[in-house]
Amino acid sequence: MTISQALISVSDKTGVLEFARGLSEMGVQILSTGGTAKLLRDAGLPVREVGEYTGFPEMLDGRVKTLHPKIHGGILARRDFPAHRKALAAQDIPTIDLVCVNLYPFKATVAKPGVTLEEAIENIDIGGPAMVRSAAKNYADVAVLTDPEDYAEALAEMRANAGVLSRATRFALAKKAFVHTARYDGMIANWLTGEPESADADPVSPAPEPDVFPERLHLAFDRVETLRYGENPHQKAAFYRETLPAAGKIAAYRQLQGKALSYNNIADSDAAWECVKTFSAPACAIIKHANPCGAAIAASLSEAYEKALMTDPDAAFGGILAFNEEVDADVIEVMIAKKHFVEVLIAPAFTEQAQALLQTRKNLRVLEIPTARDFPALEIKRVGGGLLLQTPDDSSLKAEDMKVVTRKQPTPEQVEDMFFAWRVAKFVKSNAIVFCARGMTLGIGAGQMSRVDSTRIAGVKAANAGLSLQGSVVASDAFFPFRDGVDVLADAGAAAVIQPGGSVRDEEVIAAADEHGLPMIFTGVRNFRH
Repeated sequence: MTISQALISVSDKTGVLEFARGLSEMGVQILSTGGTAKLLRDAGLPVREVGEYTGFPEMLDGRVKTLHPKIHGGILARRDFPAHRKALAAQDIPTIDLVCVNLYPFKATVAKPGVTLEEAIENIDIGGPAMVRSAAKNYADVAVLTDPEDYAEALAEMRANAGVLSRATRFALAKKAFVHTARYDGMIANWLTGEPESADADPVSPAPEPDVFPERLHLAFDRVETLRYGENPHQKAAFYRETLPAAGKIAAYRQLQGKALSYNNIADSDAAWECVKTFSAPACAIIKHANPCGAAIAASLSEAYEKALMTDPDAAFGGILAFNEEVDADVIEVMIAKKHFVEVLIAPAFTEQAQALLQTRKNLRVLEIPTARDFPALEIKRVGGGLLLQTPDDSSLKAEDMKVVTRKQPTPEQVEDMFFAWRVAKFVKSNAIVFCARGMTLGIGAGQMSRVDSTRIAGVKAANAGLSLQGSVVASDAFFPFRDGVDVLADAGAAAVIQPGGSVRDEEVIAAADEHGLPMIFTGVRNFRH
C-alpha cells in the first residue's frame, strides 16, 4: 500500500528533518505536534498540526493532544475490512499510513541528580506509546518508526518502490516498536516501584525509604554481537549491553584493534577493569580466569606493570592486562621486551605512540574504556528458574575503620600495604588470601574450599616466582575460622594481617597472631567473591 499520510511526533529529533523532507518530496502529507511541527514548518516543509486536523485543541499542558478517534481510527482501521472503511468514511477520517514517534525522555529525566517524583511523572508519555502500539498492531497496513537509525533505509525502500514499504519491513518495524514500548514501560515500572511517594502527598504517614529491589523487575538489553562460542567451543553465546550502560563499565568499551572478543575475554576483562580502576595511584592488574594473578601500584604505569608481572609470570601468559591511566609507549615497550603474550589490553586511553607500537601485535585486542563515574547498579546472577540480585560490593576502607586487635601495632608502611592488599583481595575468588609488600602482590591463593589451602597455594605461587614472603602483609577476604590459617601464613614469612574478623574463635586467632608477633587489623567487612 502506498504511503500517503504520515504522523511525525518525536522527542529525539535526530534526523527527523531529513526524513520528513524525504517524505514530503514523495508527496506524503505530514501531520505533527508541538515542537516537531515547528521544526518542520521553520524548515519550509508543509505540515498540518494535529489540533487543526482533529478539530480538538491540545489541552492539559500537552497531556492530551493525539488521543483522538481521528488519529487512532486512521491508524487502526483495517484496509481490507469493508466495515472499517465504511466507518472511516462516515466520520470523515483519512487513513494514516506511517507513524514516526519516539517517546518522552523518561530515563534521561530520572538519571538527573535530585529529580523529583513530579518531574518523573510529567515525563511519562501516554499518547506516544498509544500511537506506536496502534501502528505496530496494524502493521499489515501501517509502518511505524521509533528509531532514527531506520529513517534512511525506510526512505530508500519507498523511493525504490513508488512510496511503498514491504510487509516484511513493516513487520520488522512493528516488532521493534513493541520492544520500544515494552522497554519504556519496564523502565517506568522499575523506577516507580523503587521510589516512595513524597511525604507531602500524604502528611499523615511518613514516606517510606526507597526500595532498591523492585517487586517486579523488567530488564532490557541490546545484542551487541553473537560470539564464536561460549565458555567452551560446544556452547553458543552472545554479548548483550544495557540500553544506556554507565560510561565506566566494561560494556562501554571501544575496541581499537585486534580479533573479536570471546565470551571468556569479556568476562575476564570485566574483572580486570573493575579491579584496576579502584586505585588512584598508577596501577596494573593482570587477570586470568577471573582472578588476579598479579597487581601493583607504582609511580608510573610501566613500573606498576613490571611489579604486577613478577607475582606470577607463568599464569600471566595469555591473561587480561588492565591499567587505570593513559598507556604510553614506555608500557608497550616493556610488554614487548618481556615477550608477554596478552589476550586483551585495557586502559582509559592510549597515546598515539603506544597505538603505533601495538600495531606490531595486530591480533591483540585493545579496549579503551572511559573512567567516568559509575551509576548505581544491581549485580545479577542467573540461577535455575530465577535471578539473584545484589547491590555492588562498593565497600571502602578508611584508617578509622581499621581496628588493631593485637598487642603489636602495624607500622605506617604496613598499613599502606594492607590497604593495597585489601583492595586486591576484593577481586579474588573466595576463599581469598593475598600476600603483598611495597605496593605489589607477592602470592595469591584463590577459589579454595579451605582458607589454609589458599594460604599454602599463595606461598607456592610466590616461591615459583622467586619472591620472598618475608616481611609481607596478608589480606583475607573473610575471617579465619581457626588459628591454623595464621600459623601457616606466619610460617611463610608474613609480618602483618588484615581480615574482617567476626569468627566465634576470634580470640584464639588473635592469640595466635600475638604468639607470632604479628599485628592484626579487623575491618568488620567481609568481601566474598563467588
